[in-house]
Amino acid sequence: MKKVCVIGWPIAHSRSPIIHNYWLKHYGLEGLYERREVKPEELPEFLTNLKAHGYVGCNVTIPHKIEALKYVDHTDEVVRHMGSLNTIWYAGDKRHATSSDGDGFYLNLEASVPNLNLKNKRAIVLGAGGSAKAIIERLLRAGMAEIAVQNRTPAKIAELNSIFGKQIKMLHPDHFVSESKTASLLVNCTSQGMKGQPELEIDLSALPTDAVVADLVYVPLETRLLRAAKARGLPCAGGLGMLLHQGTIGFEKWFGVKPVVTQELYNLVASDIPP
Repeated sequence: MKKVCVIGWPIAHSRSPIIHNYWLKHYGLEGLYERREVKPEELPEFLTNLKAHGYVGCNVTIPHKIEALKYVDHTDEVVRHMGSLNTIWYAGDKRHATSSDGDGFYLNLEASVPNLNLKNKRAIVLGAGGSAKAIIERLLRAGMAEIAVQNRTPAKIAELNSIFGKQIKMLHPDHFVSESKTASLLVNCTSQGMKGQPELEIDLSALPTDAVVADLVYVPLETRLLRAAKARGLPCAGGLGMLLHQGTIGFEKWFGVKPVVTQELYNLVASDIPP
């Protein structure tokens, strides 16, 4: 039986086992996906001996996404761009790695917004951390002309600019409303709006009527940002959809089946999220 795990510190909050074990049952596959609490000092031994621990691969979450790079044999272009990973699998005896956040985000956008077309358009990204980096990398692959990043730390935006080039612009909060007039996409990559965190206070009034609003937060399922966007009639993409779609990429690597994100699965995971 193939076993896969998600590793992090802490890890009890992860909903990934619900998702992957649902797919294993749905497709009639012999396998198990479980949580493994791995402390930072345990990471080198665990990943070096991943197969000996009984696993054909793993997902990697906070705080290991960068450090784990030292313990894989091959990385793809996405990881080399990002400087972090979240998915590891074996090809023979070699550990391969990718980061599925960007593709998961984009797959969710496509599923949420019919006839999505972002080529040569502008986006505004709130936040400049690891998630923002993954989203920016994927949006540039989709052909976006410019991405304006709003963040409290200018140095982080400068880092993004050095990685991705002149298409990355700094957005001062005072200029958000005027800059949003020509944005086709707004993405919240911060923790604002998450349960237990401050709300995201933002004015959506100047966004074009066809602008897409996406939030990576999925606790709660519908954030204040998404409610405000829906009140304006703007197309939206929520954080839970991204979590589900990014899971399809690892599942196919480990079990050889490309799973489908269904409403039944969405409802199952949503039922585990407090209102």
